[in-house]
Amino acid sequence: MPNDEVKDREKLIIRTSVVGIAANVFLVIVKAIIGLLSNSIAIILDAVNNLSDALSSVITIIGAKLAGREADKKHPFGYGRIEYFSSLIIAIIVFYAGITSLVESVKAIIHPEAPDYSIISLVMVGIAVLVKIVLGLYVKRMGDKVNSDSLVNSGKDALLDSVISSATLVAALIFTFMHVSLEAYLGAIISLIIIKAGFEMLSETVSKLLGEPGDVELLQAIKKTVRSFPEVKGAYDLILHNYGPDTYNGSIHIELDDNCSLTRLDELTREIMVEVYTKHRVLLTAVGVYSVNTKDPEVMKLKEEIGRCVLAHEYVRQSHGFYFNKKDNAVRFDVVLSFDAPSRQAVFNEILEELKGKYPEYTFAVAMDMDFGEICRERKE
Repeated sequence: MPNDEVKDREKLIIRTSVVGIAANVFLVIVKAIIGLLSNSIAIILDAVNNLSDALSSVITIIGAKLAGREADKKHPFGYGRIEYFSSLIIAIIVFYAGITSLVESVKAIIHPEAPDYSIISLVMVGIAVLVKIVLGLYVKRMGDKVNSDSLVNSGKDALLDSVISSATLVAALIFTFMHVSLEAYLGAIISLIIIKAGFEMLSETVSKLLGEPGDVELLQAIKKTVRSFPEVKGAYDLILHNYGPDTYNGSIHIELDDNCSLTRLDELTREIMVEVYTKHRVLLTAVGVYSVNTKDPEVMKLKEEIGRCVLAHEYVRQSHGFYFNKKDNAVRFDVVLSFDAPSRQAVFNEILEELKGKYPEYTFAVAMDMDFGEICRERKE
């Protein structure tokens, strides 16, 4: 990502987070006063939750500042992944807030105390609900705009808080008009909702830290760009490595005619790298090459026969990189096997045995491959 874009993104994240901090500090003060005056455990817990939201925004700002640092010798791919750690901390805070709220709610169930609401306190809680809805939508929209998991998580948490505050308001109205106290039980339900949200945030962030294959639309768009070059017969094995939001390095294999000169190959790979970075902001650190037979009809016929044989097997997604060396009677290609297979290795072995039995005169060098686009589609679905 160009430096100016990084700075603009960082400014937007910080500005959005500052708005979140100001709104949450206001809500903490208002709800703490109402909760203490009305002796409401639910409203006090809601105030504590808003305090954790303010802290989350502070962490988001720190994470954005650190992630915006330029690459250096120690971290040549930059510091973008720090944002994932800030998202992780926010998720832990939400999870912890849910657990502590649950403990306090259980205590209130065991030792109940009747609250005492006023009209003003109910009106203020209603206003707090509206503030949280507006804040949540705003922060989440900004998070989606700049692809910031920290902001998206904060926005989701704020929207969840509006539901919690709405439930608190309903419980207060029920007590005011029906004299039935549901606060402690409501607090327990709210706590479980917070715990669930925190766990989901935690799972998503840990998954990104461990490494994910990338977005399927981005993978397809990059392959389309690479295939747009006239000499390229096919584009395969695209692998992306994520170093922070919108920061990818990757590698790809292309199929070229076996008569392509070394000079043109050098020019072509450089052109592909520039085009992919210009269009998709992805740095291809390597472009591998499969040479394919182009002139021998006998070889093309063999390619079609072997291709049909391989694709007839269940769980085979595609084969590519086919080349036949007549001098050594050697065949080489890659076969892409689905992760749906009970045993990918068993399917691979079955294919090899069939080919060796059908073509005993040939030597086969077959590589078992995977389709990262398939993984992305499964995750998206």
